Amino acid sequence: AYVPDIIRYYLTEEPVLNNVPTFLCSDEKQREHVIANIDKLVVKPTNESGGYGILMGPQATPAEREQCAEAIRGNPRNYIAQPMLDLSTVPTIVGDTLQPRHVDLRPFVLCGKDIYVLPGGLTRVALREGSMVVNSSQGGGSKDTWVLTRDGREQSKDTTHDNNAGRSNAGGAVSC
Repeated sequence: AYVPDIIRYYLTEEPVLNNVPTFLCSDEKQREHVIANIDKLVVKPTNESGGYGILMGPQATPAEREQCAEAIRGNPRNYIAQPMLDLSTVPTIVGDTLQPRHVDLRPFVLCGKDIYVLPGGLTRVALREGSMVVNSSQGGGSKDTWVLTRDGREQSKDTTHDNNAGRSNAGGAVSC
């Protein structure tokens, strides 16, 4: 919810990528929207980690959604909600067959004088058929993702972004 404003404040620029819309249940209007649309949203506790306590509204039972709505009403500051994203699927080897599994990609970005988006990243994969859970502590897995050039030549640095606006360089490339 706050990342776009943080980028504007510290970098004095507009975000390059859109943030997933995030509803803060501590705000009364947003909380009412979340409770009215809980069957379409993913509700996450703000003070947990590892994917614990998440409700995937479209996959939850009516009783689970009502229990979550009551928890939100009881402690609204402890919850946010986001739309359920349509994760991509990729062929995955399961036993001796290829089967579709949902995935998301975590790219790697290096910061320094310039910002470099590295080719590849970490792909998180749902290990159970039909599951949208890619978090490793909740039954997901991960795989390295590599982007290879066709002829083996080094890639150009066309994917860099000048990082001089609004901040000083601490020197060297560091992981963001």
